[in-house]
Amino acid sequence: MATNMMVVETERELSFAERLQLSSRREFLSTVVLSAGALPLFAQQKSINPPQYSAKVMRPANVHDIAEVARRTVDPTTFDYIEGGTEDELTLRQNVEAFQRVALRRRVMVDVSEIDTSLEYLGQQLQAPILLCPTTKNAIVPNGDRVSAQAAHATNTIYHVSNALGWIDELYQANQAPVWIGATLGHVTSRLAQGWARRHEEAGASALVVTVDHQYTPSRDRNIRNGYGNYAAGVLRPTTPSVTWDYLEWLRSGSKLPLIVKGILTGEDAELAVEHGAAAISVSNHGGRAFDGAVPTLMALPEVVEAVGGRIPVLIDGGVRRGGDILKALALGATAVMLGRAYVYGLAAFGQVGVQRVVEMLTGELKVAMGLAGVPNLAAINRSLVRLPWER
Repeated sequence: MATNMMVVETERELSFAERLQLSSRREFLSTVVLSAGALPLFAQQKSINPPQYSAKVMRPANVHDIAEVARRTVDPTTFDYIEGGTEDELTLRQNVEAFQRVALRRRVMVDVSEIDTSLEYLGQQLQAPILLCPTTKNAIVPNGDRVSAQAAHATNTIYHVSNALGWIDELYQANQAPVWIGATLGHVTSRLAQGWARRHEEAGASALVVTVDHQYTPSRDRNIRNGYGNYAAGVLRPTTPSVTWDYLEWLRSGSKLPLIVKGILTGEDAELAVEHGAAAISVSNHGGRAFDGAVPTLMALPEVVEAVGGRIPVLIDGGVRRGGDILKALALGATAVMLGRAYVYGLAAFGQVGVQRVVEMLTGELKVAMGLAGVPNLAAINRSLVRLPWER
C-alpha cells in the first residue's frame, strides 16, 4: 500500500507527459497490491467515467493534457501545423495570455444548485455556448472533417466546415449530420459567390460564414521550416485581396441563409458588418495564424460588443483552453465561443471521441466555473463578473 501511495504522490509532481510514462508501472503495482489482499486508493471510489469512453480517453485532466497526447500521437510536422501560428507567434501566445490576465469577481450566497448552460443561437437550441470553428482537419487525420462533424452531432453543437458537400449527404442518411455552417474565404466574382451560397443552402447548411482576415497567405515559420504545405518566407501570395463588403451582398443574392462574418477585431468593422446585413460576428484573429501582432481576441471583444449594441450575436475564438475562459468571454459580451485548436487536439489524440471529450470537458468546466462564480445560468452572466488589467 505504501508503495502504491508513493507512486500516486509522485505523479502529482510530474507533468502529464511523465505521468503517461508512469501509467503502466502504476497499473502493475496496483495489481501486486490487489493480489496481496489490499485495496488501492483509486479503487475505493466508484468510477465516474462515462461508459462510452475508455479509461485512456478519460485519463487527461484538461485540454492541455489532451494536447500532449496529440503531440505524442501524430508526427512532429503535423503537430507543428496544429500548434503553430504566424511568424513569431506573438498573437498566438497573447490570445491565451489575455484570458489568463482577466480575473473573475465571484459572488457568493447564491443558489447555484442547478447550472444551466443552454442557449438559443440563430434559431438552434444548444446545450452549451460552444461551437466548432472551420479548420483544415483532413490534413491531420483521414476524413477529419467528417469525423469532427459526427462529434458535433453527438454533442449537439454547431459545426463550421469549409467543404462538406462531398460527404454531408451520407451523414444525413445515417442520422449523424450536425447543424452545420458552410465557411469560405471569399470568391473573386459575384457568380461564384452566389453559386457557392446556393449549393450550401440546398445541401442543408443553416448559415454561411465568411472569413475576412485572410487576404494574403501569411508566413507560418514552423511550416516553412518543416516543408509542410504550400508556404514560403517573404513572398506576397494573395488569397482574396480584392474582396470588399460587397461580397456579403453577393452571398445574400444567392441564398437566404444568415451570414456570419468571422475575423472582426475593431468596432468600426463590426459596425460595417451590421450595416451590410451580417446575422452574427465572430471576433477572431484566425487563432494567431493570420496577422502576427494583431490584437488578442479577448482584448478586442469589449470594443466589438459595444459597437454591435446587442443587435446581433457576437462570437469569439482564439485562446480558449478552459471552461473559465468561456465564462470570461461570456461576461465580456460574447454569445458563445468557437473552439479551434482545443478540439483539434482531441481529434489528433483520439479521433471522434476526442472531439466529443473536449466539448464535454469544457462544458463541465464551464458549469463548475459558473457555480463557483455564483451564476446559475447564462442570463445571469454580466460584465461585473470580470476585472480587466488593460482597462486600469
